Amino acid sequence: MNVPRRGLYAIADADAVPAERLPGFVEAVVEGGAVAVQYRDKNGPQAECARVLLHICRRYGIPLIVNDDPAVARAVGADGVHLGRDDPGCAVVRRSLGREALIGVSCYGSLERARQAEAEGADYVAFGRLFPSATKPAAAPIPLELLARARASLSILIAGIGGITLDNAALAIRHGADLLAVIRDLSLADDPRERARRYAARFATVSSRNGCAPSLVALTTPGQSGLPPVAEEP
Repeated sequence: MNVPRRGLYAIADADAVPAERLPGFVEAVVEGGAVAVQYRDKNGPQAECARVLLHICRRYGIPLIVNDDPAVARAVGADGVHLGRDDPGCAVVRRSLGREALIGVSCYGSLERARQAEAEGADYVAFGRLFPSATKPAAAPIPLELLARARASLSILIAGIGGITLDNAALAIRHGADLLAVIRDLSLADDPRERARRYAARFATVSSRNGCAPSLVALTTPGQSGLPPVAEEP
């Protein structure tokens, strides 16, 4: 499979897309060219929903990342987990989930936190909010220049998040973002598939001034789960 080195990291947020529409939304954005999907439910990711979304991602050979919940990620055999400041540390989760799991870490505006995450085995780090965000309006803004500094000092993937739209996507890419984590600009689109295609086109035409890290998808085996599923009790 020809996998792009950079791309759209679509966030399937249960607060932004009703549960019954999440599978259709995920299918649309991956058909449009998303290179990874994160299942996000701040009320607690649901294993049943995660399994459905994982099945869709498997058909397209892209990873499904579960937000905040290593236990759900492991139980359903998802490719990995995304960790925030209130979650267990990367090293702890790595020991629990194994070396094949994809682990992302929110670093907000801290390059030191990103360096520590890389040292502990993270596969990507996320910085933001980059722009005014309706999802997290109170989050502290970070300068785009931090992406450039991170790109110059890290060897893992860098994701930008927070208020990203088609109008400002090129700025984040030029400053060093390998992945653009997008919620509302996809979920509110009349045609999420077409919106995802337009993001893919941004990556095809805009170059990072500091080069790119390896592909997130290349870190997994297409068609296989990054984590061994846990057998359900009868």
